[in-house]
Amino acid sequence: MLDRQTHVKIADELHQAGQDRKPVPLLTARYPEMEIEDSYAVQGIWAQRQQESGRKKVGHKIGLTSKAMQDATGITEPDYGVIFDDMVMESGHVYEWARYTHPRVEMELAFVLKDPLSGPGVNLFDVLRATEYVVPALEILDSRIEMEGRTITDTISDNAAMGAMVIGGNPVKPDAVDLRWVCGMLSRNEEIVETGVAAGVLNHPGNGVHWLANRIAGHGDVLEAGEIILAGSFTRPMWVYAGDTVYADYGPLGTVTCRFE
Repeated sequence: MLDRQTHVKIADELHQAGQDRKPVPLLTARYPEMEIEDSYAVQGIWAQRQQESGRKKVGHKIGLTSKAMQDATGITEPDYGVIFDDMVMESGHVYEWARYTHPRVEMELAFVLKDPLSGPGVNLFDVLRATEYVVPALEILDSRIEMEGRTITDTISDNAAMGAMVIGGNPVKPDAVDLRWVCGMLSRNEEIVETGVAAGVLNHPGNGVHWLANRIAGHGDVLEAGEIILAGSFTRPMWVYAGDTVYADYGPLGTVTCRFE
């Protein structure tokens, strides 16, 4: 484990990188002894810096929920990051591409909570009871750390690569549809690039939410009523470039769009 002073140093470096739009060198190359709990400590300090600068925490994101991505990163559990108010946009939003570093887009479902979830011991049924509605969403991945050679400790420190998100489509009650069978087609400039089914997220997208409630309990945190929880991607990340239009079709749950200028 790294000491508190080093955690603060890294968090402040990442905070500045977010403002300057200049990714910092790999953390694991500079701190080879860095562990996952070091990364969450850094993320926590970084999130505190965001709130001190006026941003409001409105939820959490869950990443690395697919078996393929876990195998690729050499871990056996997902990761998580924090969502702030200025990250959440409505369908049709136009993003400034240059504001992000290596932006990529993923299809997900977002759970909006009506009741808090406090671990340990939270299960899928607790999640469904606590959810007000589920809505289609796109996650915009960003990077404040160099991409080449990144490890899980780099990614977690970097707020699990959370950049922004778009909410749209048709909100549904969690028991209105079989959430495992929500499917999607992700298009860039009218060409379908990725497809997927929500069961790819830990066999049920709600499983990521109870994993998160139980995981953050170890850090003395809870999921609050009103929070937005991005439950994890069921498509591979799709690279986007300046001028690209993104269209995500969730079938009966509607569509979500955005554009990068």
